[in-house]
Amino acid sequence: MLYRAYQNQADLLSPSRLAAQYLGRALWKEGTERTILRRMAAQFEVFSRMRLTHSRPDYGIASVPVDGVETAVHEEKTLVSPFGTLLHFRKETQSVHPPVLLVAPLSGHFATLLRETVRTLLRDHDVYLTDWHNARDVPLWHGGFSLDDYTLQLIRFLEAVGPGVHMVAVCQPCVSALAATALMAEDDNPATPRSLTLMAGPVDCRINPTGVNELANSKPIEWFRRNLISHVPWPHAGMMRRVYPGFLQLSAFLSMNPERHKKQFQDMVRHLVEGDVEKARTIGTFYDEYLAVNDLPAEFYLETVERVFQTYDLPRGALTVGDRTVNPAAIRRTALLTVEGERDDICSVGQTVAAQDLCTGIRPYLKAHHLQAGVGHYGVFSGSKWNAQIYPRVRETIHAAAELY
Repeated sequence: MLYRAYQNQADLLSPSRLAAQYLGRALWKEGTERTILRRMAAQFEVFSRMRLTHSRPDYGIASVPVDGVETAVHEEKTLVSPFGTLLHFRKETQSVHPPVLLVAPLSGHFATLLRETVRTLLRDHDVYLTDWHNARDVPLWHGGFSLDDYTLQLIRFLEAVGPGVHMVAVCQPCVSALAATALMAEDDNPATPRSLTLMAGPVDCRINPTGVNELANSKPIEWFRRNLISHVPWPHAGMMRRVYPGFLQLSAFLSMNPERHKKQFQDMVRHLVEGDVEKARTIGTFYDEYLAVNDLPAEFYLETVERVFQTYDLPRGALTVGDRTVNPAAIRRTALLTVEGERDDICSVGQTVAAQDLCTGIRPYLKAHHLQAGVGHYGVFSGSKWNAQIYPRVRETIHAAAELY
């Protein structure tokens, strides 16, 4: 009922948004800055863009600089499964760079949220990305997709890349990335990551709980199952699949900083009125990405809430994948880097570095931690400080580990 109500509302508002888009363009004229006509055009433009979309935006990475030369980049599908694609950003270069699997979160947004992370890594690495599909587009006959399935999918992706791969996980998948590495190390899998970088991930949510952690613990898991899980409505390909709708996850994110988002849209109107189109476009581009939502499989969402945020299975030594218990101490030859943001209000300081204590089998010289001053959650993997201060540590870890083999 919840999803159907949302869909009905979106369908009803669609003509109004299309009309606003048309009127905004019709009223826009050069040289009319700071007039009532320009203000009306700006308000119509912003209203037309304040909408959710459910399709993955383009990555738009056509080229990157490699060794001082602008080099073409091609997106290629290395492995396709019902719930995710292993996407390879192949560069037209003779240079040999370490292969890196960048693990994107499955948390209500598409993997394109890591576009800048991909672009930066491509300078010095051969980059693969977990491009997760929208669950509402996955037909019901493909079955479910649980937290265990997510972890096992990472192992399949790593094996597809092959020996010598390095793994960088951002946010929510840090738990599964650590679990996959531990299982592969225990099996002496040749595709075990040579380095593992965990960035702003909830390894141990008992440490410095955030608003996100408190929300997850405010209700029993049955409440989440009854109130937040919906069936995908007709006419989507995943009709009748149980999902945690992306629009609910986005609503939760927006509610954490409502005034900031309100101000951003007000600033966008102001920039348009004043004729500062470039600043308005920057805000609009961000929200085009931010408002593109991705439905989560119900099994994956509920198990993540319960096992990661409520019962803390990984730090308690109780996390299992299938019938196997995850043993982080089995990791011995993989270098470990943990990264946290000083102002992160989603995954606080201490929650990610906790992985260092769990991985007792890794020698001290293969471990490192970076606490970045002055950044929040998104600043850990995007923005000026990611590029200037965090990325060099990530690159150093990957290249140093590659040379050890």
